Amino acid sequence: MQSDVLDILLLFGVGLIAGVINTLAGGGSLLTLPVLIFLGLSPNVANATNRIGVFFNGVFAIRGYKSKGLEITQYSYWLGIAAFPGAFLGAILAAKIQGELFNKILAGVILIVVAYMLFGPKSFGENAERTDRKSNMIGLIVFFFIGLYGGFIQAGVGYLIMASLSLINRYTLLKTNAAKAVSVLIYTLASLIVFIYYDIINWELGIALAVGSALGGWLTSRWSVGANEKWIRYFVMVTAIAFAVKLFFF
Repeated sequence: MQSDVLDILLLFGVGLIAGVINTLAGGGSLLTLPVLIFLGLSPNVANATNRIGVFFNGVFAIRGYKSKGLEITQYSYWLGIAAFPGAFLGAILAAKIQGELFNKILAGVILIVVAYMLFGPKSFGENAERTDRKSNMIGLIVFFFIGLYGGFIQAGVGYLIMASLSLINRYTLLKTNAAKAVSVLIYTLASLIVFIYYDIINWELGIALAVGSALGGWLTSRWSVGANEKWIRYFVMVTAIAFAVKLFFF
């Protein structure tokens, strides 16, 4: 399909908003996926096209964190590597799934994510960070399954990552977001390999989405390094309420 200028501008704006949301919390795909489907893409093509934005959001978020002097831990890269084979398998399943079934799964995912956003853990890094071998191994195993889910649908995966790093490793919110950016970037590469192989990416819309997502990720990662974590948590709660309103009333 050939996209018009309005579609491209719309996706740039949506990508910008999603880039901010994904960098600070997660759930940007809950916005971008429905928009891509609304623009006429079949669910599996929308799901594949969405990963272009996710990938470049990660690239520029990491660059933003580094430009502000935030160190990216080696463990963050290992989490992404652990998620990589899971994402590969999940993406294969996503490429073959029928549109109607995908929509039902997405609806169920949105319900679960909203429940987590409303009732999940609200604090990060209040206890000593866990970096022992047992905790790290548990984290790697969990991230394989996070990759499996992320490769399949992506929507809401940020909240799964935040929950796991908070509960298992007791990371601060800022460190969690940096690790999230790295791990998502790595496993999204696996998803892209699969979707490129199946030739189900709309590159025109994907690039428009990617430019907005990259800008949102870059600006937000730089701002969040110097921001008080209390304000970042407030942002997370506001996005949670917005998604809940969207789900139940629109």
